[in-house]
Amino acid sequence: MKCVDRSGREIIQNETQGRVLAFLYQTAAGRILLAPLVKPWVSRLAGSWLNLRASRCLIAPFIKRNNIDMSEYEARSFSSYNDFFTRKIKKDCRIIDGVPDHLISPCDAKLSVFAIGSDARFKIKDTLYSLESLLRDKNLAGHYEGGLLLLFRLTVDDYHRFCYIDNGTKTNNYHIPGVFHTVNPLANDVVPIYKENTREYSILKSENFGNLLVMEVGALLVGKIVNYHGEADVIRGEEKGKFEFGGSTIIVCLEKGRAEIDEDILLNSSEGVETALTMGERIGKASSGLETFQPPAGLLQ
Repeated sequence: MKCVDRSGREIIQNETQGRVLAFLYQTAAGRILLAPLVKPWVSRLAGSWLNLRASRCLIAPFIKRNNIDMSEYEARSFSSYNDFFTRKIKKDCRIIDGVPDHLISPCDAKLSVFAIGSDARFKIKDTLYSLESLLRDKNLAGHYEGGLLLLFRLTVDDYHRFCYIDNGTKTNNYHIPGVFHTVNPLANDVVPIYKENTREYSILKSENFGNLLVMEVGALLVGKIVNYHGEADVIRGEEKGKFEFGGSTIIVCLEKGRAEIDEDILLNSSEGVETALTMGERIGKASSGLETFQPPAGLLQ
C-alpha cells in the first residue's frame, strides 16, 4: 500500500518484509507455515525469547536494516531486544500539539481514514467490516454510525509507545482475545484481520471531541498490548501504553460530526494512500457544528 508524508513525498517501505508476508499469505505453502505462527502461544513464546539477554544480538542488525536514528532516543544500554523495541524517545523529538481543538495522532504510524456507514459498517480495501464484529457490542457500535474510523498502522521501525489524544476521563480496558495476524494491508486480502486479532479498547470521554473509542490491535508476533491505566482522568500527550515486538494498529472511532480531518489526509485516504505521521502531530480539528460532517466520496467506496 502506498504511503506518503505530509508534503506528498512517497515513503519507501521494507520490501523484504513485504516479500515474506506475500509468501505467507498468498501461497498455499506459506499459509501452512502461517497457521501456527498466528497462535497466541507462539507470540508468548517469541515474547519470552525477546525478553532474554541473549536476544540483544538482534538489536544492531535491526537498527541498520531499518535505518533507525538512535540519536532521537534516550541513551542507555538495553537488557533485551524487547527492552530496545519499547525504548523511549527524547521529549523534544515528539512535540505534542497542545491547541485544545486540534485532533492529534496517538502514535507514530501510517494513517488511513474510513467513513462509518449508517449500518456501522466500513470497508478496508475490498473487505467489509462492521463495528459490531470489531467490538462485539451492538449498542456501542451503533453509537458511532455516521462517524469516522481512523486506522493508525504501526510498522516495526515506528516508535511503539502511544499517548492520549485529549484531556478527559478514560473507562476501564475491555480485552477481546484472538489470534495475531500481521496488520500489513497485504494480509487484509486474505484474512479479515480486524475481526480475528487480539485487541483491547476503552472509551475516552474527551473535553473537545466527545466520546472517543480507542482500540489497540495486536499483530503477528506481538504477544502483548500494554495499557498503563484502568479508569482514570488523563491528559493530552500523557503516555497511554506500548506494544512489544512487531507491527500493530491503533483504531480511533469518532462520533458523527465531532471532528474534521485535515484535507491532505482525507484526499490520500480516498485514493487508498496512507499518510505517515508522528505522535502528537495535528491531523484535524474539532468540528464547529455537529451536523456538518460529509466524508469525501472515496471514503465510502
